[in-house]
Amino acid sequence: MPEYHVECMRCGARYERDDVVYTCECGGLLDVKYEYSTVDAASITRGGELGVWKYRALLPFEDGVLKLKGEGGTLAPVTTREGNTPLYRCERLAEKLGMRELYVKHEGLNPTGSFKDRGMTVGVTKALELKMTRVACASTGNTSASLAIYAARAGIPCFVLLPKGKVALGKVAQAVMHGARVVAIDGNFDDALRIVRELCEELRIYLLNSVNPYRLEGQKTIAFEIAEQLGWRAPDRVVLPVGNAGNISAIYKGFCELRELGILGEVPKMTGIQADGARPIVDAIKEGRAEITPEPQPETIASAIRIGNPVNAPKALRAIRESGGVAEAVTDAEIIEAQKELARLEGIGVEPASAASLAGLKKLLEQGVVEKDETVVCVTTGHLLKDPEAVLKACEPPVEVEADADAVRKLLIAHTSLRR
Repeated sequence: MPEYHVECMRCGARYERDDVVYTCECGGLLDVKYEYSTVDAASITRGGELGVWKYRALLPFEDGVLKLKGEGGTLAPVTTREGNTPLYRCERLAEKLGMRELYVKHEGLNPTGSFKDRGMTVGVTKALELKMTRVACASTGNTSASLAIYAARAGIPCFVLLPKGKVALGKVAQAVMHGARVVAIDGNFDDALRIVRELCEELRIYLLNSVNPYRLEGQKTIAFEIAEQLGWRAPDRVVLPVGNAGNISAIYKGFCELRELGILGEVPKMTGIQADGARPIVDAIKEGRAEITPEPQPETIASAIRIGNPVNAPKALRAIRESGGVAEAVTDAEIIEAQKELARLEGIGVEPASAASLAGLKKLLEQGVVEKDETVVCVTTGHLLKDPEAVLKACEPPVEVEADADAVRKLLIAHTSLRR
């Protein structure tokens, strides 16, 4: 395991590994910094089954702590075999868009249906290492579902704050079924995060929103898998939805670490997509501002990215700018259209927020910002069944006919004729 410490990205203050801390005293975000000379780089590129814990040489645990596959140690990872998600080459979509090489990394095929599992396996394992006995989060849905399941695996209580009436039922169902104590507040996600952060500090509950730097260490393994699945090369560009902005930051860090270790020669352009009704990072990038202006009333069909004041905005702005990337916003109509195209052209079913990546790519291609000969990976973050209500509203309802073969035959013939 590597040598590491926790450091403030604003003032450079360092914290001990056993400190339970989420942000610096100066208010800056924290990052896990490694001594790369201590990293077993060969274990990163060694063959074998993919998954988050394959890359444990770049995860923040001390030597001898973790016990994996019979190895000696004092702590076993809390895992549901997360990661190892497919990277699909999307030839029909690429042809339609006039692109040379387009891939989709489908994180909705993680065990709980979203990319959040990568962060939670590391975050909940870290909670046990720090001897924390309770965990909590604020959520727009996927975080609550994932944390509830990993807390159940660990055998510790889980508390979740949600914005009332703003979370897809599929995600709420996962949280309550797996034993989380779910509280719906009369406010938005940003209100929920403010409250849960205050209570976690006061009551010594371990906070597992993406402001926790250890959670992002698990999410950076998306970058490792993309590079490995492409034969240890970096794509020209990675496009992904941006909500609380932890994922784009984490994936960028993962690619930078591979470059630092000499595994890759370059990093991809990190390209963040937000919804028109929740676009503070897009506006900051387009206007050249160092900080975001929060959106007090975020609104979009894409509930997973309905966040007006993303806590990881400074990390996201840095990732986009340092990598030479861009940010763009898309309408709900553009999101729904992209969601249907992913499903009907490539058989990839995703929730609305996930489809923002393809919607944004299409818009950037039309603008000439993305070149058609680039190798592009779109990250889709959550499974279609996370938000079935949105699907039913966006698609044609089932056709009802009598239980008669002639009636069904006429319908099928008419449908076939229309599709020709």
